[in-house]
Amino acid sequence: MLAGYIVRRLWQLIPVMLMVSLAVFLIVHIIPGDPVLTMLGVDPEAGASYSEEQYQSLQHQLGLDKPLYVQYGRWLNRILHGDFGLSLRSRRPVIDTLKERYPATVYLAVTALITALLIALPLGVIAAVRQNTAVDYSAMGFALWGLAMPNFWLALLLILLFSLKLGWLPSIGYASPLSDPLQFLKHVALPAIVLGTDVAAGLTRYLRAEMLEQLSQDYVRTARAKGLPPRMVNLKHAAKNSLISVVTVVGLNISRLLGGSTIIETVFSWPGVGSLLIEGIYARDYPIVQGAVLFVAVTYVLINLVVDILYKWLDPRIQLG
Repeated sequence: MLAGYIVRRLWQLIPVMLMVSLAVFLIVHIIPGDPVLTMLGVDPEAGASYSEEQYQSLQHQLGLDKPLYVQYGRWLNRILHGDFGLSLRSRRPVIDTLKERYPATVYLAVTALITALLIALPLGVIAAVRQNTAVDYSAMGFALWGLAMPNFWLALLLILLFSLKLGWLPSIGYASPLSDPLQFLKHVALPAIVLGTDVAAGLTRYLRAEMLEQLSQDYVRTARAKGLPPRMVNLKHAAKNSLISVVTVVGLNISRLLGGSTIIETVFSWPGVGSLLIEGIYARDYPIVQGAVLFVAVTYVLINLVVDILYKWLDPRIQLG
């Protein structure tokens, strides 16, 4: 049954991804600027000169002289064969650039998610168990603060405090955890705290609400009437059954984090997919922008599929459609 559901969902993803690819292709062509002039190194505002023969030759070479539907068909055919094209700026395969940048995004996403879970899980459970106490109010105050605080503003505040004032942590840069774990922890600390706080804020509210609902169920009252220890009732029964809503929030945030946290990666000069997308937009590098956005979209879709499958694993009563 589960295998059949996965196959059906994969078939359903085909029209979704086709629509996404079409949207990505068309939106990128709305970006102001001319990629041909970019490759020629010509700045139209500076009034630099170039020959019409050079322009037409390069335009034909890139296939930009064809109608949009022809360009889309050729681009989609290359994508289906794993060819994302060449960067207009570096002339390197886009897929190679994505492979180089994606590990940095994964490392940051995993670290931020661990940070969020370390904050949200105890806060959400304790806030529900001790409802309407100072602990509950403090946890909800943190959640509201985290939701209201813009990521870029918190990032700037942390840089000002820990980098400029105290000098404890670097404000920009990147180190691979495989080559230098200590330097990686120093560089990832600030962006992971910013992203982790954002994720933890929403997750704490969801977990608290779900825990309160579970604590009011009959099976919890029955477990208490049988004399089970409160810790076992709260953690083994109520907290476990609250994980479905948690999986939803975590899954959506994993998609966002793996898709590249564009603002945070840019602020901290983190060489991930998000910062690559910004660089491609600034350089009017169509293949880079198309490849990065499509990569993000595929990540969202696949993570959502995994989340749906986890529903069934956490609660066998759920019927997969």
